[in-house]
Amino acid sequence: MRYEQSRKSHAGMIACRAMTPETLERIETKIAFLESANAELSDVVYRQKKEIDELKARLAQLSARLAAAQSEEGRPYSLEEEKPPHY
Repeated sequence: MRYEQSRKSHAGMIACRAMTPETLERIETKIAFLESANAELSDVVYRQKKEIDELKARLAQLSARLAAAQSEEGRPYSLEEEKPPHY
């Protein structure tokens, strides 16, 4: 009895209709589009990862240069010491 009720309540979900060539073509088109979009997004993520890695390396270099400059002077760098661009 319980099995029969379950089959009846899910009958709409598991009903299988014959697939027409048009339906199959539409599904194949959607899959092709999704595969293309997935590949494109994967390329974007790869490029962004590469750029982030390059930016991290550049930040480490600049941090090291700043630390070296501060240690040479014996005191921290201050923006008040910087000349405005029009001088």
